[in-house]
Amino acid sequence: MTKVGSDGRPLVVACIPAFNEERTIARVVIEAQRYVDRVIVCDDGSDDMTGEIAERLGAEVIRHERNMGKGVALRELFRIARKYRPDIVVVLDADGQHDPDEIPKLVEPLEKGVADLVIGSRYVKGAKTDAPLYRRLGLRIINFFSGRLVKSVVKDTQSGFRAFTLKALEELEDGESEGFGIETEQIALAIKKELKIMEVPITVKYRGLSKTSKKPSFLHGGEIVAIILRLVVEEKPLIYLGVPGCILMLMAVALGAHLLLLFNATRYFSIPIAIITLGASLMGITLIIAALMLYGLNRVIKRIKRNIS
Repeated sequence: MTKVGSDGRPLVVACIPAFNEERTIARVVIEAQRYVDRVIVCDDGSDDMTGEIAERLGAEVIRHERNMGKGVALRELFRIARKYRPDIVVVLDADGQHDPDEIPKLVEPLEKGVADLVIGSRYVKGAKTDAPLYRRLGLRIINFFSGRLVKSVVKDTQSGFRAFTLKALEELEDGESEGFGIETEQIALAIKKELKIMEVPITVKYRGLSKTSKKPSFLHGGEIVAIILRLVVEEKPLIYLGVPGCILMLMAVALGAHLLLLFNATRYFSIPIAIITLGASLMGITLIIAALMLYGLNRVIKRIKRNIS
């Protein structure tokens, strides 16, 4: 593939979030530069030479004084990238897992106009990965629940190797996740905005690299699950908050009636039943109020967006 952005080719910008990746950042930047017009690196609070190395190699570097998380880093990268009005923005990790030589594979569907968001996948035919068993199992579980909860057919919801059209980038700027949940959030938003998503097979390398995750696996997974639940609840609050709230209120009414009948028959006032009744009432009322507030807020936001557009 000839250098993009020249001879009428699309202008392509690579965005690389990086945290303490001085061992691998040089190769990633140099190889990415073969396929893109500009490389932007977010040095997300590194305490090593990550930022200095990237800058010396010609990358534009954004620096955070402290580690803010991948979601924050990506939003900052996208903000800078949009200033150049690129046709395509590619995101890849700085730890060497992703092969920059596969950038053309992600860019091609966008050039042809058959997709708005292309995800480099470890789980489609032709993909290769040497991920350890525990990581493969963990990712499979997260992908399964992500797909069910956000109604997605994407097989690799956690892949950080992605390519976006400028239109997709602008549609996904509503993302709020600060950490690794950003990948799932992008997919949920893309589905909501009716963007065309495509997966292409990639090669992901784990062996021979430094620790690829800066967080323990259970914290990483917990963060992603929390983001999924937030997205689902925010989208349909009356179902996921209102219905449980009503069930709790009905349970409180039934327990309260039982408590009164028991007291009338035996003159015995059951403190445990009273506590459960009170707790169910308070929780039910809280969930119902939260559901109504979120529902009303969602309607106001949609109305404002319609008026703006």
